[in-house]
Amino acid sequence: MRAMVVYESMFGNTEQVAKAVADGLAPNAEVDVVNIDDVGSVAEADLLVVGGPTHVHGMSWPSSRTEAGRQAVEGVRSTKSLRDWVGTLDGVSGGNPVATFDTRIGQPRWLTGSAAMSVARKLRRLGFVPLAPSESFLVRTDKQEPVLRDGELARARDWGALLGKEFARLEKA
Repeated sequence: MRAMVVYESMFGNTEQVAKAVADGLAPNAEVDVVNIDDVGSVAEADLLVVGGPTHVHGMSWPSSRTEAGRQAVEGVRSTKSLRDWVGTLDGVSGGNPVATFDTRIGQPRWLTGSAAMSVARKLRRLGFVPLAPSESFLVRTDKQEPVLRDGELARARDWGALLGKEFARLEKA
């Protein structure tokens, strides 16, 4: 099985989560982790995992990305957005499974929204089939830049392992 983990990251948190998810998937799949800026074709991926930061109740907007750029000490990690990239995927799903995740502040989803849920809806409309419910990984905002809360990378690895096992089960069925 070949999996591709695609991420958009402003401060590096979503990138760290993407790599941890890939570590969890690795026992069950050959995994590529790709920044949204560098994504080519997803056609070879048997499983697509997509993640990004939650901005203004969903996927990032140009204005929220500009604001993040002002806050980022080392500049943003991704210059393209999931919102724009998903718009380029029409006709490529082939009914393939997908899983989505986001990073967000630790408030209830109804208050902060969820980039993972937003991108999952768009991907379902394009014919991708959800493998698992969307997952959120939480950041703290008590520093100059948001940082992942303790334990979130371990949770991301565990979620990746769960995805790998679920996909392997589907492949056998």
